[in-house]
Amino acid sequence: MAYIHTNGVKLYVEETGAGDAILFAHEFGGDHRSWSPQVQHFAAHYRCITYNARGYPPSEVPEDEERYGQQLSTDDVTGVLDAFGVERAFVVGLSMGAYTGLMFAMQHPERVHGLVFASGGSGAYPHTREQFLADTRRVADTMLASDSVDSTGMATGPSRVQLQNKNPQVWEQFAQHLSEHSARGSAYTLRHVQAERPSLYDFATELRAMTTPTLLLVGDEDESCLDVNLYLKRNMPYGGLSIPAKSGHLLNLEEPERFNQLLEEFLQTVKAGRWQRRDPRSETVSAFGQRS
Repeated sequence: MAYIHTNGVKLYVEETGAGDAILFAHEFGGDHRSWSPQVQHFAAHYRCITYNARGYPPSEVPEDEERYGQQLSTDDVTGVLDAFGVERAFVVGLSMGAYTGLMFAMQHPERVHGLVFASGGSGAYPHTREQFLADTRRVADTMLASDSVDSTGMATGPSRVQLQNKNPQVWEQFAQHLSEHSARGSAYTLRHVQAERPSLYDFATELRAMTTPTLLLVGDEDESCLDVNLYLKRNMPYGGLSIPAKSGHLLNLEEPERFNQLLEEFLQTVKAGRWQRRDPRSETVSAFGQRS
């Protein structure tokens, strides 16, 4: 474990194992501990790096709201990798961490072997975006007023009940960890990361230009992310989409063995140079293709 100073904040980082580096970026409701099933599995052959985002103790919780934002979160990935001397890594992100990973891969493609975009896309779907933004700001205000993250309510959200049903013990641990988060840090993250980041639908040109091997993962019961991942699949020539059945938002905790297997297959395929661009002939809704 270590603390690093980057972009004006102190971040808590853990490193386990040796080999090709995997950087894990957590979701809004999680922290570095959420990746324990993956670190335990992959540390035997990979250098696993986990960290707590700014606003998530024991990382620093800035009091100034201007020290939160999506670009700052993206730059923090650079800071973590630089602090550990990692020139290039696999980046695995869940939800908020998936968005940050995608932005990092867009801005620094030379530093990403491959990207796993898991449970990402909340708030991007055009038909529900305004509701997402209003809900996000309302929850942030409530957190600040009550000085609480309302861990029970958040942990039983519509895309997290799947974990509660599949593994109550792991869900209880997740809820306990969530209750330990900073209300201020979480609220400012909601206001200035979640509610101010651009919609993924604003990046169609950049997505089509990406050549980074990307695995898109979304549970079939993760309603706010399903349509977005189909959009990403159709706009990312090097993106592959996997939709685990009967699954919600917390894919890596709900069924860690299945998640680890999908991740392992992706890592090995990329390392072998077998993750190829989508055949342009498949990019049509026609069942018969183009006629001469």
